[in-house]
Amino acid sequence: MFDLRRREFIALLGSAATWPITASAQQPVIGYFSGRSAETEAPLLVAFRQGLEEANYTVGKNVAVEFRFSDGQDDRLPALAADLVRRQVAVLVATDRPSALAAKAATATIPVVFAYGGDPVEEGLVASLNRPSGNLTGVGIFTIGLGPKRLGLLRELVPSARLIAFFVNPSSGAAALQVKELQTAAQAVGQEILVLNAGTEGEINQAFATLVQRKVGAILYSANLFFQVVRDQLVALAAHHSIPAMYEWREFVTAGGLISYNTDRTEAWRQVGAYTGRILKGTKPADMPVVQSTKFELVINLKTAKALGLEVPPTLLARADEVIE
Repeated sequence: MFDLRRREFIALLGSAATWPITASAQQPVIGYFSGRSAETEAPLLVAFRQGLEEANYTVGKNVAVEFRFSDGQDDRLPALAADLVRRQVAVLVATDRPSALAAKAATATIPVVFAYGGDPVEEGLVASLNRPSGNLTGVGIFTIGLGPKRLGLLRELVPSARLIAFFVNPSSGAAALQVKELQTAAQAVGQEILVLNAGTEGEINQAFATLVQRKVGAILYSANLFFQVVRDQLVALAAHHSIPAMYEWREFVTAGGLISYNTDRTEAWRQVGAYTGRILKGTKPADMPVVQSTKFELVINLKTAKALGLEVPPTLLARADEVIE
């Protein structure tokens, strides 16, 4: 399924290079930018297109898309946002927290639809969920605050883990908050945590050398775009060192990772596409309440668990939304 979606995305991305930049009444241009990579975004774009089609917009037929990806490098996002603003796109679609913040800083006039992993009100993105009152609206996705929940699930799966490594990207604006919340949760249950910083592929390799030396029993990854971009490296290293790991999104588990817990991004991206379509038809962002994602999914890879010598507790297995065998 992923390969098919990836092919669809690459075909779409290739076509986008030939679409006209200048928006018109017949074919407006959407500026779509993300902190992930094109490959990582591929399965999400399928749902986004479905949402657009609910508003009778078909990419390549009556709407064009300009894509920009920072490949996990948050510091590139302001320039990407500014470039799309200069091109006078009809709508900006920002599909993660750093991109949404960059979009808000780049324009106060072009409508912005976001998928946001933090608290959009607390972080000043919108005035309120029901009445955004600016040029931004979108979907709130619970991910940054799910560290404690993921820790509980990981401890349930690997109760023998005396020391758990918590991977964070130090360049992320949400890193400090995630570390604080996780350490508080860990202290409450008497769990020892080793915080490891990794913001490059080289630092990831160094962090794994450290956790092997410290005899870490399990790994928990913070919510971060860069980790999504280097997904295959993270999964391969965990398998190589035979260390159980809890990931942010289901794509890690379908790629061979052990377990993940997060919101259902398919529904969220469909909603982002639907909101984008409504704005293209003339609805103002200020009149569109921010939608909160409410569907969560726990995914477990039994094949990986078996390779690690882990027996998944029946109570945990029963709560799984998807089990990969």
